[in-house]
Amino acid sequence: MCLAVPGKLIERTGNEGLLDVRGNRVRARLDVVPEAKIGDYVLLHAGLVITVISPEDAAETEAVFDELDELKRADGRGA
Repeated sequence: MCLAVPGKLIERTGNEGLLDVRGNRVRARLDVVPEAKIGDYVLLHAGLVITVISPEDAAETEAVFDELDELKRADGRGA
């Protein structure tokens, strides 16, 4: 199973970007999405940005991750 996570592109140098992924700074390659610009929300998979997504889609996915964190805390497994 593969998982891509949303992030916000906050810096770009050539084909490398710095993303904010749930408060973490992550470097990623942007070769697949040369149109990505600072401020865009993107999906990150294995160090590679695979697509640009809407802010609404990013927020919806973040909400799902937040729910999963809450369920883990309620189950005593931590965050």
